[in-house]
Formats: sequence, C-alpha cells, structure tokens
Amino acid sequence: MASLRALECLVAVADTGSITEAARLLHSSQPAVSQQIAALERETRTPLLHRESRGVSLTPAGRAAVTDARRAIDAAASAVRSARATGEAKGGTLRLVCAQSLTVPLLAPVIRAWHRHHPRVAIGLKEAVVPDGLFSLLEGGEADLLVLPGPVDGRYTSTVLAEEEIVLTVPRDHRLAERPSVELPELDGEDLVHFAPDNGLSAWLDRSLGAAGVSLTTVLRTAVTSAAPQLAAAGLGIAIGPVSAVSAGFPGVVRSFSPRWVRPLVAVTPGEPDPLAARFIADLRTRGVRVPRDVRNQLEGG
Repeated sequence: MASLRALECLVAVADTGSITEAARLLHSSQPAVSQQIAALERETRTPLLHRESRGVSLTPAGRAAVTDARRAIDAAASAVRSARATGEAKGGTLRLVCAQSLTVPLLAPVIRAWHRHHPRVAIGLKEAVVPDGLFSLLEGGEADLLVLPGPVDGRYTSTVLAEEEIVLTVPRDHRLAERPSVELPELDGEDLVHFAPDNGLSAWLDRSLGAAGVSLTTVLRTAVTSAAPQLAAAGLGIAIGPVSAVSAGFPGVVRSFSPRWVRPLVAVTPGEPDPLAARFIADLRTRGVRVPRDVRNQLEGG
C-alpha cells in the first residue's frame, strides 16, 4: 500500500513542477523524493511523471492519483487534529458506564461541568445494577470507562476515586435513632428493607452480614437503591446502603457504623487510561461523592 509520505511527495512535485523544489518544500533530499515517487510508480504499475530536462509533469495516471492523494493527506491531517483535540478534551466521544446508584451523586456534577467547559466532547452514559453487565460492556469495546464500587479484578486498570460510607437508615422513632453511631451486631434480628436480587448491592450486603454473623429478616426488596432508605424511613424496617442513596431532606435518621464502614469507588479502564479518560477520572477524584448537607450534618453530629 502506498505510504502517506509517497503521496506527499507526489503532491509536492505536482505543485512545484520539480523534484528539487519538492524536496526543498518537504525539507527532504532530491534522491529521497525520487525514491518515494519510484516506489509509488511500482505500486501503481504505471508512470506518474514525465521526466524531462526542463522539469517534470504529471502523466494522466499521475493527475488521477494526485487528486486522491490530496484527499488522503487531508484525511490524515484531520485524523491527527481529531486525536489531538480529543486528548485535549476539545472534541471526541467518551462512553461512560456506571453503577446505577452512582449516577447522581458522583457522575452528574462532573458531566455537567464538562458540558460547560468541554462542550465539544460528546459524553454517552449507560447505567447498570449488576457489575457483570458493566464489565461485559468494557470487554466488548462498548465503553471507555466504568465507574463502580471496588475492588475489581486485577485484569483491569482501576483508579480509586473516593471512599463512600455505608450507613444505616431507620425511622425517627426507631430504638437506634438516638444513638450517635451503631455497631453492626446491634442490628441482629431487625427487619430489613433489602435490595432485589438483580441489584448488585443484594449479594454484597448478604456477604457482608454473613461475614459479621448478623442475621436480619427481609421484609421487602427493592431494585432501586435510593428507594431503600425511603422505605426504611416510612417504618418498614431498617436499611443498610451507600450514603449516596440518601437524598436531601431525608425524612428518617442516618447513622454511621462503628467502626466506620466504607467501600472504595473506582474508575476502570481496559488498560492505562487515554488522555481524555484520564482527565475525566481526575475530575471525578477532585469532585468526590456528593453528600447532602443535612445528611452530612446527621452523620457528623450523630
């Protein structure tokens, strides 16, 4: 296949009418330009230049080739500009996939800022409630960046974005509502607003409670992460989940565990993040998880 350099030489010769002048234009040598043209003629199996004592001119085949050669050179330059613009967050596309519970508290503020500061970058977003679904999108080349709770398989490159607290939510009249913090064994035997099996938090919570030797009675399951605290506040039981699921104006009581219970939130890429993904990851780390002020005041004040 003809090299881009050979096409550049052909165009330069066509524009200058001289191999010597073409070499000067390309900051090359006359023999080097001649070799590139000769290689192109071998590729096309036909002469592209009339070589005469007063200079060179294009053959009919050369005139036909130079038109497409200009397009190829322009396309290559455009590809470089596009790649550079993407690396500088001045263009391109970033395909994000995240755990459903993290869309609003973690991604939304950063995406909003990018719409304002990097308007030429198109951002796509898919949500999933099961981690397996997230990784299949990454492996299938349908996503550039995953955002989910960690840790993750060592086959991938992951960057810790923040630590998210796991909290207890209860009705205001619950026996634990007056406690500044709660130890996990104190919950033994309580009614639990659990997560539906298709929510990744379901299996995670079962493993965590099992490891702590705590047995709770599931009274209701919800697929929506943010619904669990609301159902607990309504008096249906207690709920255990990420603080990001607790909205501003929460009508119940939010308490930390003792010792404090946290989980890492990570950004995952197939390999080392490209410049565009790395810039977005840096902004996620700077922004962190948004916790409403009234919820934060409850956790800090007990």
